[in-house]
Amino acid sequence: MLVRAGGAAQRAVPVSQSARSACRGRLKPLRAIQITEFGGPEVLTEVSLPDPVAGEGELLVEVSRAGLNYADTHQAENSYLSRMQLPLVPGGEVVGLVGGGRRVVALTSSGGYAEKAAVPAATAFDVPDGIDDLTALSMVVQGATAWLLLRKSVHLEPGESVVVHAGAGGVGSIAVQLAKKWGAGRVIATASSAEKRALATGLGADVVVDSTVGDMTEALRDANNGRRVDVVLDMTGGAVTDQSVAALAPFGRLAFYGMASREQPSAVALADLLSHSTAVVGMWLPHAFRLPGRVVHRAMGELFDLVLAGDLRVVAGGEYGLSEVRRAHEDLRSRRTTGKLVLDPSR
Repeated sequence: MLVRAGGAAQRAVPVSQSARSACRGRLKPLRAIQITEFGGPEVLTEVSLPDPVAGEGELLVEVSRAGLNYADTHQAENSYLSRMQLPLVPGGEVVGLVGGGRRVVALTSSGGYAEKAAVPAATAFDVPDGIDDLTALSMVVQGATAWLLLRKSVHLEPGESVVVHAGAGGVGSIAVQLAKKWGAGRVIATASSAEKRALATGLGADVVVDSTVGDMTEALRDANNGRRVDVVLDMTGGAVTDQSVAALAPFGRLAFYGMASREQPSAVALADLLSHSTAVVGMWLPHAFRLPGRVVHRAMGELFDLVLAGDLRVVAGGEYGLSEVRRAHEDLRSRRTTGKLVLDPSR
């Protein structure tokens, strides 16, 4: 089987005692997770690879931690927005050291589940002193996504009501805090368990709704004192999305940024949007790098400042070793997790 490292096809072998023994006396092989067929957690296989090679405009990162995201489960299935090619080392975010001891956190299209990764320099951010690996990884995807949803997608105004679906999750836990800090009149979170609902409340949500309710439209109106809501941040899909659109007030906005249920919402009829003066907008983080004014860099700077000032905290969701990556994906898919999950490639 082949793996692409720095643009070149390279031979990969499953990690075994014989493979490790064969490498004695040579450079230590790179531990990584590779996919050679698409599917569920069972397709994630630990292998031994050559080091990736940084091409023009790239940095080679010695990975101290990699991020684990729900989107990675779609990547493994090849059901994500960007189609993947096999063989594939999954993982879209890493933190670690580059040449000269510079510490960066970076986004990459793939390659994160490994001890080293070649990443685009344009999507790498210097990590300030006082920011640990977990926090850096939380900001580069979850934090930036929450920032962009509130600032660019829905243009939150002071006093507006904000619904954050999956309020105890990676994006949701940060979005709850940012919405509260930026003047939302009422922050309504949803969560599936008593533990998650308590966490969302502790992060600043004014009220938390059980996400398993049968009628989300009615539940959101009740949570907003009988009134329709102004803003919804949604990564669920299916009936939850449809019922959340129905809960919007005139000039309300729903920002759609994921589909954790793996269920398509019903088609949004333009006539319905017109008759209620509502809006539905999609948001995918990679598109933000095309915006003028280095918007993502501005978001990262502001987020890091909030963390250092003690105004934004990260919820640690758990750390997994490279050999535990299948369990990590099982936990993500079952929605058992809260906060930010990370992968330690050294174990």
